[in-house]
Amino acid sequence: MIVILKQGISKEKVQEVCSWLESQNVKANPIYGQDTVIIGLVGDTSSIDMSTVEMNESVERVMKVQEPYKKANRKFHPDDSLIGGSGWQFGGNRILVIAGPCSVESEEQIVTLAEQVKESGATALRGGAYKPRTSPYAFQGLRAEGLMYLKKARDRTGLPVVSEITNLMHLDLFNEYVDVIQVGARNMQNFELLKELGRTGKVILLKRGFANTIEELLMSSEYIMSGGNEKVILCERGIRTFETSTRNTLDVSAIPMLKRLSHLPVIADPSHACGMAWMVEPLAKAAVAVGCDGLEIEVHNDPKHALSDGPQSLTPEAFDALMKKLKPVAAAVGREI
Repeated sequence: MIVILKQGISKEKVQEVCSWLESQNVKANPIYGQDTVIIGLVGDTSSIDMSTVEMNESVERVMKVQEPYKKANRKFHPDDSLIGGSGWQFGGNRILVIAGPCSVESEEQIVTLAEQVKESGATALRGGAYKPRTSPYAFQGLRAEGLMYLKKARDRTGLPVVSEITNLMHLDLFNEYVDVIQVGARNMQNFELLKELGRTGKVILLKRGFANTIEELLMSSEYIMSGGNEKVILCERGIRTFETSTRNTLDVSAIPMLKRLSHLPVIADPSHACGMAWMVEPLAKAAVAVGCDGLEIEVHNDPKHALSDGPQSLTPEAFDALMKKLKPVAAAVGREI
């Protein structure tokens, strides 16, 4: 249930309404928009009489919310959320780009790549330290050593670090070395992991599973947000369809749909969607054109010899060219990159 208050209501009046509503055994979350204050009610609202609430002199109207996700719902929070840290925030007018290799392979590699992608305009550095691979014989990452190399790259360049967590046992390390904790497609419905991430103060980058619906993605974000951490970024990274010519199918339509349903920032990962470096550019342009708030792009200094996902990785030179080509696309939709 959503309670929309009249314009010009003081904060004292808002708190009075919240206290009154919470006396009816629900949690009242006031959201202050640019022009309107909305109170989102979380809990069992079946016993609350809408007409009685509307009789309150501070209330404009009351709406029932049918969707099972509440905190991620735009109806609860009509303004776009800005998620990030000092100097970098997803969800504003600027489209931010996360770039870096699939896997951290050495200190020299990740530090050099960090300097190169920053020079081209990247806002954050990605790099995998713990790699969940389909084959147990494939490169599994440098683990804690990789996180330390990422920190050294951050110290050198100032770029915030994005890395994927695969096990709750590593959470203390991620809290120390990582700025944005990524939840990969395989863990999107690892609810115990999501609950624990909800207790952290870190920004969480939540990727859509390759066989999950938009509502399931939003419900996974609800697990994190219901734990108290509302700093969630959603990522469309391609879904599995009957098509076999690409690694996955980038669901471009999911971006405007998520933006309509939720106030959370939405980014796209064209690298994992297609699995082919030559296709990253057109998919990145498409994602920008339909309104994404950011991109995550894999960049490797020597893709042919990469220890993981080389075929989908751009060289630093190709990434630099892509960033230049994305600027007019962003400008065409009233954004900047």
